Amino acid sequence: MKIISIRQPWAALIITGGKDVETGAVELKDVENRSWATNYRGPVLIHASQRPDAIRPDKIERRFGVRLTDEQQLGGVIGITEIVDCVRPHPSRWYAPEHFAFVLANSRPLPFVRWKGALSLRDAPPELLDRCGCEI
Repeated sequence: MKIISIRQPWAALIITGGKDVETGAVELKDVENRSWATNYRGPVLIHASQRPDAIRPDKIERRFGVRLTDEQQLGGVIGITEIVDCVRPHPSRWYAPEHFAFVLANSRPLPFVRWKGALSLRDAPPELLDRCGCEI
C-alpha cells in the first residue's frame, strides 16, 4: 500500500468532500493533480500535511461550487482512497489543466493517526499500516 501527502483542504475534500452549493449533495474530490504521472493502481493512505494550502474557503466555493464541511486535521493520516487511473486531461471539476490526474475511487475516512509526511507517492511503512488498521 502507498501513502501520499496532500495539503488541506484538498486532503479533506478527497476523503469527506464538500457540499455542492446548488444541490447540497456531498461532492468528493475525485482526482489528485500532480505534475508527474504514476503507473501505480491500488489503495493509498491520504496524509494531511502539517501546513495547509493558503487557499481560502470562499475561493474554493466560487471556483469549485462546494462548501467545506469538516474541520481539517493536519499532520497525519485522515483516510484511504484508491488510484484507479492516471490520465491527462480529465473532465472532473477538480482537474487542473496541464497536470496528470490521479483518478480516485472508494475514498473513505480512517481514524486520525499522527504521522510525519514526505514528498511523492511512497510505500506506507508497516508500522503505519498497523496503526491505521490496514492489512499489509
